[in-house]
Amino acid sequence: MRHALIFAAGLGERMRPLTDRTPKPLLEAGGKPLIAWHLEKLAAAGVHYVVINTSHLAEQFSDALGDGSRWGLRIRYAYEGPTPLETGGGMYNALPLLGEEPFIAVNGDIHSDVDYAALPPQPRGLAHLVMVGNPAHHPHGDFMLDAQGLLHAEGEPRLTFSGIGVYRRALLQDWRTTIGDAPGAEATPPRFKLAPLLRGAMAAGQVHGSHHRGSWTDVGTPARLADLDARLRG
Repeated sequence: MRHALIFAAGLGERMRPLTDRTPKPLLEAGGKPLIAWHLEKLAAAGVHYVVINTSHLAEQFSDALGDGSRWGLRIRYAYEGPTPLETGGGMYNALPLLGEEPFIAVNGDIHSDVDYAALPPQPRGLAHLVMVGNPAHHPHGDFMLDAQGLLHAEGEPRLTFSGIGVYRRALLQDWRTTIGDAPGAEATPPRFKLAPLLRGAMAAGQVHGSHHRGSWTDVGTPARLADLDARLRG
């Protein structure tokens, strides 16, 4: 895989006041911005081209990251406007920049030791999601991973979606059929969540997954950011 998308457009409301002046993916842990950890790992995995979607304080990303050359990457920015487009709308908005082959997509506000080079370059279906054990703040999880590696919207035991996956463009091909008249769907550009598309693809047996048992943090609060920073600094 030569292309990747980093979701970085969120408002970071749970991280206030830290995000009043800094986008959450640019907050630092272990001496570098959260998003920089992803860029380093993507470059090490052989990715050459990264799209970063932006909205809140968007200008800060290009100021901080530039064109990506310091990591051996080419970075393009997909501005979503003042209102973030959610995960589905953000991915759809970025598709013209992502080429035709499957691409990695990762939430910019997580940290993990997932090896991006180990992700399948060609998902068996429409998507491959990396799952993790349920953290304390999300005890009921998201999806069930069966023994054949298929993900299901229902069933037990459930795991939590890590925010890391590999996707085919075809996942979004008929997004309007699935999303219907949900709020934001008729906006230009459209705003919608990715989860309904994933659940629909799961029902068709088109979403596989893997269980990552290493470290993973959803940096959703100032306390979790402080804890991650302390761990990374050792």
